[in-house]
Amino acid sequence: MMKLTMAYRSIIFVGSFLIINFAHGQKAEVSMLLDDWHLAAANADSLAYFSRITDPSVFVGTDSSEVWDKVQFINFSAPYFAKGKAWNFKATSRNIYTDKKHKNIAWFDEMLDTWMGPCRGSGVVVKQKGKWLIKHYVLSVTVPNDRIQEVIKAVKSN
Repeated sequence: MMKLTMAYRSIIFVGSFLIINFAHGQKAEVSMLLDDWHLAAANADSLAYFSRITDPSVFVGTDSSEVWDKVQFINFSAPYFAKGKAWNFKATSRNIYTDKKHKNIAWFDEMLDTWMGPCRGSGVVVKQKGKWLIKHYVLSVTVPNDRIQEVIKAVKSN
């Protein structure tokens, strides 16, 4: 009976170790996807940038009118990439979440250093044919709580 209990504990330990390492590997892959995606924009490499987005996909920008599918986002972005200068967002922190049941889906939020100041990106990534891709991305300008009234007034006056 004692040997069975020890064997059972060993199986649980090894299984838990493998699950934790699998999730860590997924998170590292997703983080690399996002870093490479941001770098492609900074380098104005539209091919590398848009190859990291699924089709179909959704990109939600900071303006309320900016809800685009992939083709619309490519069309909006084309002039920026054509000038050789798109945007340069650098992640300062990032959280990536995975689900044991749905191993081909992850979601994230990240704080970004941008030309607009601190922003937040969040989204959903999916693994297709062994490769992580961005399915849904939302870019938000962050507003300190003690400054929100100024922002509300600015938005209302627009």
